[in-house]
Amino acid sequence: MAGFISFLENRVMPVAGRIAEQKHLQAIRDGIILTMPLLIIGSLFLIIGFIPIPGYGDFMAGIFGDKWLTKLLYPVNATFDIMALIVGFGVAYRLAEKYKVDPLSAGAISVAAFLLATPYNTMFTPEGASTAVEVGGVIPVALMGSKGLFVAMILALLSTEIYRKIIQKKIVITMPDGVPPAVARSFVALIPASIVILVVWLLRILIENTSFQSIHNIVSDLLVGPLNALGSSMFGAIIAVLLVQVLWSLGLHGAAIVGGVMDPIWLSLMDQNRAVFQADPTGELPNVITKQFFDLWIYAGGSGATLALVVLMILRARSEQMKNIGRLSIGPGLFNINEPVTFGMPIVMNPLLIIPFILAPIALVIVTYLAMELGWVARPSGVAVPWTTPPIISGYLATGGKISGAVLQLVNFVVSLLIYYPFFRLWDKQKLAEEQASQSENKTVAL
Repeated sequence: MAGFISFLENRVMPVAGRIAEQKHLQAIRDGIILTMPLLIIGSLFLIIGFIPIPGYGDFMAGIFGDKWLTKLLYPVNATFDIMALIVGFGVAYRLAEKYKVDPLSAGAISVAAFLLATPYNTMFTPEGASTAVEVGGVIPVALMGSKGLFVAMILALLSTEIYRKIIQKKIVITMPDGVPPAVARSFVALIPASIVILVVWLLRILIENTSFQSIHNIVSDLLVGPLNALGSSMFGAIIAVLLVQVLWSLGLHGAAIVGGVMDPIWLSLMDQNRAVFQADPTGELPNVITKQFFDLWIYAGGSGATLALVVLMILRARSEQMKNIGRLSIGPGLFNINEPVTFGMPIVMNPLLIIPFILAPIALVIVTYLAMELGWVARPSGVAVPWTTPPIISGYLATGGKISGAVLQLVNFVVSLLIYYPFFRLWDKQKLAEEQASQSENKTVAL
């Protein structure tokens, strides 16, 4: 174990630290976070629209009319269906901040580049017709949501890199000192914005002369498809969780680092489930693995599923140190915040506790995936339940009001409790011995 810790410290930690500080990954992570309030608000309306109470639909129709559900879901469409636009703006904004150039201009240019790269046509099936026809002159809503997420991020990074390089080389139009700052900034952005638009325009024309037709098709065929296949598999989930736990074991925010790469995939899978659930709450959802899969079923109490460990400290600890940490940690732990445990116990760089800290989430991935894949438990419905929602409540809400989601959280809690227990007993015994030895020394000194 000492050799393993040495390997983590000397080989893994330096690489992980550099990845954590990488500007583009940080910008992607922070840009995606910008969508979270909107998705949560949209999810609230989705929950209200499909409350699983017999006769609820008829009751609402009697009060608000037959179109009540369509009108109630307007906010859902207005939040989920602009995900790519918000992420494109947010990624460019955060990256520009890190380069210390005007972030607002960078965000606006990124959105313009994304819309320029998007074909303004969609397929529409008229009422009573059996075949769809192509309609031009419209912004395709599907590509403004999760389907356009990767294109929006790529163009946000590309446009901001072009923008900041031109700004830093001072190839800009400068205005006299008396001009208002907002006007001066808009003229500063004029040349960089023109070059970004020119580059994306030429890129679009070039791609339209290939079999792909659009950058969306290129990204979908070459990037999104393979990444979705990996991100939606149990094997991919195990690898992701393993990386998160190893990074946390080193004191690095594993969820943020891995999430910077995988969150776009999991959000896309989440939105696929949301679209199916919104169309038919009884329909079969396509994906087991979504962002909620990890936040609500794997990381109860925080990364490492440490809520079970906190409960063990409260109920079974004999050492005063463990009892005190348990009492301090139970409040945050119920809302899936576990820094008091990971750094206070500590788990970080602790050879004994790192073992269950890694094993428990991996076991939960296997249990949860199989339970949902085999149909024993309802899959996540695409409702963006906040990761701070306490267990049981979150499992019920995230599965569209299915009790099986809450039951599985209880099962996972027991599984993690059993994995942590023997290691906790050893650590608690060690701390108790240290406390008793300290008390004996104090008595000896007093005599």
